[in-house]
Amino acid sequence: MSDDEQAGGASDDAPEEPSGGRSSDDGKKSGDDRKADRKGDRRADRKSDRKAGDGRKQDRDDRDEDDRNRDRDRDDEDGSDDEKSAEDEEAEKERERERERAAGRFKAYTRDPLAEDEGEDGPTDLAAAARTRRATRLLFDVGGDLTRFDRSYFNRAHIGDNINLLLGARRPGAGMRSGPVPEEELRRLRRAHVPPEGYVRLRNALRARRLLVLGAAPGTGRTSTALSLLDEVTTAEADGAEAEPVTRVRRVDSDGGVGGVRQLAETLDGEGGQAWRGTGHLLELSLDRPDARPPDEMDLDEFAAALARREAFAVIVVTVGSAANPLLAGRYGMLCPPAPTDELLATRLRERLEERTAEAHEDDTPLDELLARAEDLASRGEVEDAVGLKDLRPAEAELLASLLAGHVLDDISYDDLLSGCRSIAAEQAQEWFAGVDRALTAPPADPERPDRARARSGTATLFHPVAFRIALAVLGGASHSAVAAAAHLLTWELSVQSDPDSTPARPLFCDDPDADVALSRAVLTDGKVEVDGHDVPARLVWYRGSALPSAVLTELWDRHFPVRAPMVRWLRLLADDPRPQVWMRAAVAAGELCVRDFDHGYTELVRPLAEATTNRRLIFAATTLDQAAGHDSHRKAVHKLIGDWSKKGTPTQRWAAAWALGYGNAASSTDDTLDALARIGVRDEGELVQVASLNVVRLLVLPDAAEVLERMAEWTHHKREPYQDLGLAATVRLARTPVDELLMDPDSLLDDAGSPWDDRGDWPVALALAAIRPELVDAMADLMWTALNTARSKDVAMDALEELLRSAVRKDGGEGTRPGLAALLPALATEEHDRRRLDWLLRRMMNDPEKPLPEPAARELWWLAVEPDQRPRRSAPQRDRTHQARPRQDRTRRDRAREEESYG
Repeated sequence: MSDDEQAGGASDDAPEEPSGGRSSDDGKKSGDDRKADRKGDRRADRKSDRKAGDGRKQDRDDRDEDDRNRDRDRDDEDGSDDEKSAEDEEAEKERERERERAAGRFKAYTRDPLAEDEGEDGPTDLAAAARTRRATRLLFDVGGDLTRFDRSYFNRAHIGDNINLLLGARRPGAGMRSGPVPEEELRRLRRAHVPPEGYVRLRNALRARRLLVLGAAPGTGRTSTALSLLDEVTTAEADGAEAEPVTRVRRVDSDGGVGGVRQLAETLDGEGGQAWRGTGHLLELSLDRPDARPPDEMDLDEFAAALARREAFAVIVVTVGSAANPLLAGRYGMLCPPAPTDELLATRLRERLEERTAEAHEDDTPLDELLARAEDLASRGEVEDAVGLKDLRPAEAELLASLLAGHVLDDISYDDLLSGCRSIAAEQAQEWFAGVDRALTAPPADPERPDRARARSGTATLFHPVAFRIALAVLGGASHSAVAAAAHLLTWELSVQSDPDSTPARPLFCDDPDADVALSRAVLTDGKVEVDGHDVPARLVWYRGSALPSAVLTELWDRHFPVRAPMVRWLRLLADDPRPQVWMRAAVAAGELCVRDFDHGYTELVRPLAEATTNRRLIFAATTLDQAAGHDSHRKAVHKLIGDWSKKGTPTQRWAAAWALGYGNAASSTDDTLDALARIGVRDEGELVQVASLNVVRLLVLPDAAEVLERMAEWTHHKREPYQDLGLAATVRLARTPVDELLMDPDSLLDDAGSPWDDRGDWPVALALAAIRPELVDAMADLMWTALNTARSKDVAMDALEELLRSAVRKDGGEGTRPGLAALLPALATEEHDRRRLDWLLRRMMNDPEKPLPEPAARELWWLAVEPDQRPRRSAPQRDRTHQARPRQDRTRRDRAREEESYG
């Protein structure tokens, strides 16, 4: 660039400065000097008259007096000039200080709202919070509105004349837990049982040791597997014996713990034990009671020896967890994996259809065709979403098979099929929480041990599994450590609520992550979480089924009212967690709870948090309301509430309302949303311009972006300064805010799956819109021009423009935002004044001592702005810029030559 260009571009306002008057150094006199001369001339005339009458002496005296008078007048004029100069200098200093204060206030308008909680230079968490909300909303999308889970239980399915299925059959009655297993049940088990992976290894271990401790989660088919193992080994023993025993397999009812094992061992060796020779025994030990003590290795060895003496077998079924870990780690312990879902469902489906088609007529549909139709029905997306479980347990597979068979046989409607499918996850949630604390509320059985405190000391151990399931429903997809820590917080709250007069014990070394995952139907996956804006590896935990989070929250909120108080206290604690993966997920879950009972949720969660003093809690309240507004049943109520807050709410309520409006669901239209944001932003001399401007920009990722930009332009041209500040602050945020902080929902701009926003998460919104929607370029360029040419915003706007230019190349050297710059810069640099400002900014970036811009990169950016003729012209005419804008001037040959000389 030439020296003339550099001098002209050294200041943003240089091209606009008027020429002004010349100084006294140019050889001409000022007005004050001419006035003094006129006074001196008049005195000289008077003195010459006196001189003619008085003679030479008088003339000499007059000259002396005239000199004295002239000196006196000159001193008076000099004093007056000094006073005026001092006043002007002080006024100019005051104006400069006011400009600095205005620029400082405007800079505060463009700060990150969370910076007040994290410190002035703290990293932003808005992008991480936005991504967390986007991922969490997907967890609660099953079945649409939660009202579809409203007690949609299928209590009984009557299919044709042959199948009458009670859906609660997964909970066996007490009569089936003791005594012999009928041969009819064993025959059906041999026909329908689907062996899990490693079944042969389990059978060999049982034959070799006579005793097997089988660990698994309830409902996974562990009892069926144990019965199948005992059926096979006892059948082999009976084939080699002279006579088959009357009873081959027995269920043994145990009082839990070591007592049942010792009692059975004594029975085998005692009188009458000979009658149990060659028999298989099934024991289910319940170790979740505080006073239950598991058998140790010595007890198991004694039991195995008694079994060997009677040539009998036994399988002890235990629930995985900290209490069962010593048993499963010993020589008799083994884990029982679940049966494969696809094979399990196919077997149950064939079984159901065979029962119906056993008496088939010639005109009936063949079994293979019915089976194919049922399998095709099961693979439909709507049916899979209604089930919402990735792995089915045996009873669930049996229920689904019955429903599918009933529909293909025209016995139940399609709506009943979907309703029955949704009841599967709801039944699982009900089973998890039914009577958890029944043992704590029951009176002590031994009258000589009335001390309830000692019996209740295990509340933390009892509540931890259910607390983990609740934490997983709220924080699903977060790191396992975050979910576990939240589960311990909730365990404490549940324990205190259960027994407020006692301090609950907090076990420190009883956690078993594998047991938590197994008992909660969860899965651990390798992933990443954000820490101060950087991705780090982590172990993430999810439910194995998208229906379970909603089912768990619905079960808790609708059927267990005493749990609400500790849940509310726990959610408030999560609202203060500094990690976005925690507090944002908790906010979305709180919104789902408000849908179940809005009055309670608003009173206990939303309103207290909307009166908080930290911005994170205000965002929590706003996100909760937005999540509730996503349901048709609550949308109008939320609209009225946010409207009231924006008009007559407290400052914190207006802050929360502004954030809720930024999601785009808190008002009936975009126009109403912008009206509400304007009310909030201009009230009290722009006290909330910061949050209002940010949420105006958040609306730009919605389809009505053109309307938002038009309203921003109206604000910048408004006669009132608060409106101008709102428009200017939103303009600067448009250039500085990355898409990741704004894009709340997948494909929010376009309907197709391949959204162009996906690979532009780190792009500034202005450049992403310029690349995706070229028709918005002129409007954004006019707004940027106004911000760059307004005194109080020009410094911040210039910094934002520098950030846009530096984003052309990513930090790793890859392609950055160059397509967006190629669309926006030519519209921003249409005049000579604009090009000279860009020239100066590029030179400043090249001379930056900390991060200098390479000269080739500066040259490339320059030609992106000044060579628009090489790209197709837009058909839309340029908008006229007001305020300090001038008509567009074509470049002269001298300008072109000067530019070519500068950039080669």
